[in-house]
Amino acid sequence: MKSYVQIEGLTKSYGDRLLFGDVTLGVYEGDKIGIIAKNGAGKTTFLRCVAGLEQYDSGTVTFRNGLKVAMLEQQPTFEPTSTVVEACLSNAGEAACAISAYEKATLSGDSEALAAAISQMDATRAWDYEERVKQTLTQLRITNFLQPVGELSGGQVKRLAIAGIVLAEPDLILLDEPTNHLDIEIIEWLEDYLKRSRATLLMVTHDRYFLDRVCNSILEIDQHEVFTYAGNYDYYLAKRQERLNAQNAELARVRNLLRTELDWMRRQPQARAGKAKYRIDAFYELDRRSRVQRDDRTVRLENSSSRIGNKIFEAVDVCKSFDNRVILDNFNYVFARYEKVGIVGANGVGKTTFVRLLQGELSPDSGYFDVGETVKFGYYSQEGIKFNESDKVIDAVRRVAEVVVFDERTRYTASQFLQMFLFTPETQQNYIAKLSGGERRRLYLATVLMRNPNFLILDEPTNDLDIVTLTVLEDYLQKFKGCLIIISHDRFFMDRTVDHLFVFEGEGRVLDFPGNYSDYREWSTARKATEAAKVRVETPQQPKRQQTPSNRKTFKERLEFEQLTDEIARLEAEKADIETLLSSGELTDYREITEKSERVEQITARLDEAEMRWLELSEKD
Repeated sequence: MKSYVQIEGLTKSYGDRLLFGDVTLGVYEGDKIGIIAKNGAGKTTFLRCVAGLEQYDSGTVTFRNGLKVAMLEQQPTFEPTSTVVEACLSNAGEAACAISAYEKATLSGDSEALAAAISQMDATRAWDYEERVKQTLTQLRITNFLQPVGELSGGQVKRLAIAGIVLAEPDLILLDEPTNHLDIEIIEWLEDYLKRSRATLLMVTHDRYFLDRVCNSILEIDQHEVFTYAGNYDYYLAKRQERLNAQNAELARVRNLLRTELDWMRRQPQARAGKAKYRIDAFYELDRRSRVQRDDRTVRLENSSSRIGNKIFEAVDVCKSFDNRVILDNFNYVFARYEKVGIVGANGVGKTTFVRLLQGELSPDSGYFDVGETVKFGYYSQEGIKFNESDKVIDAVRRVAEVVVFDERTRYTASQFLQMFLFTPETQQNYIAKLSGGERRRLYLATVLMRNPNFLILDEPTNDLDIVTLTVLEDYLQKFKGCLIIISHDRFFMDRTVDHLFVFEGEGRVLDFPGNYSDYREWSTARKATEAAKVRVETPQQPKRQQTPSNRKTFKERLEFEQLTDEIARLEAEKADIETLLSSGELTDYREITEKSERVEQITARLDEAEMRWLELSEKD
């Protein structure tokens, strides 16, 4: 088994805050490792340190010689003025270099440089690269290849970055929250690609289905240490609990022994006798080990909400479109008390627009929403809110309320409420600018729930939250005494929290499906299989649809075009020379005249074929 990366004694801290210390780890060919930790424990920092994008305090990270490495960051960036295809070529590595060298050699006319460039194009399989770029982008639902990157949405930029990594074919892929901002269809495409790929993976993700189906080992950062588990997510859960149970049992044993040794230490030594030094040293070692404190605190969410009446909302013939894109087409629905609905659909079909219409932030083109008087919305948006970076954590909450009142008997100060979200009195004094992405999302969730809503709308709530917090949030939502709408790409989260789905199918169509996401996926797969079988029965002899040829030359076609141009010129010159010789009367040998005449026929046939192909290629750009 080849060693790809060796990490020795890796340590990283921010000021006096240690994230991880003295981490030693090997990453080997074929490993697919998922990194798990609480928010703020240093998952992203660890990955960036391995990638060389962030400095670490001590230790070494050694890559295998010649290893091709690619990293997908949480928020990829590209040159805004570059086109989609140019952005993909920028990540093409050796193929992009080969293409660039070939184009330069072609322009220079240097035959030796051209020969070397052609050899490099062959070696890197760059001839078909342009077509592979377009094919991969199309699979990721990006079809406007000449669109400037600056015009793409956040989800499209993420898909573009994924396409670049797929095309680069690296040996080792580092992924930081790869499923954030992707819809479920693309997540499943990426999941399938990574399962089939021979690439080695090291990734941070909170998507539990993704972890379970892709990873073959789990790395957990806990209490500044790293623990590895050779199995998928379910295996990790079982083995982690075993580890914690063993740690707790050992800690209890140490503390019991410490009490015995403490009594011995307090006793005066007998006359002319002293206490054994080895036992005194052992006592202090026991004392040190007994002081280990596990931070097993989790977010605590009180299941309380303001009263909600029988009338929630009714949608009557609601229509909404933007330009030529239809979001809702005569949508009708009566929302029931305590209903929990998940919303799924491809990016851009109008999921977020729907919840903004419901809250009155947008107006329908026709129709209306009739919302009950007792409904009190709590909206957790995908974009979040913009905190003042110079504020302290406690200040951000106090701007909403000094006291959080759930009912007559349940009220919290702002500081007490923040402690339920794992912000200790000390961390409440930290500036927001220093918070990690996950800590910001946790703070945002606190500001939404402290308003005590009875109708929660959560738009991509799982982005950047750690798995522990997600589990607590799922439990809270299951017991929530109010109404709920969730837009999420996290299939595990949806399965645990919703009763039925609104499936946005595009063109204004909304399917009300009675079940969770796994139920819908199973039903959808069966329906597609039935429809495909029906098509095969009805049209058994149906010919394959011809693909529309591209109107741009591939690199291979450019080379062919140049070779044809040279060949046509050479053949025409040879034909002219032979015809001149035949008409001069200089040839007297019958066999030689016959050979030359046959050669003219061969040249004429080849010229007809070459000129026809040359004309076909000349019509392409």
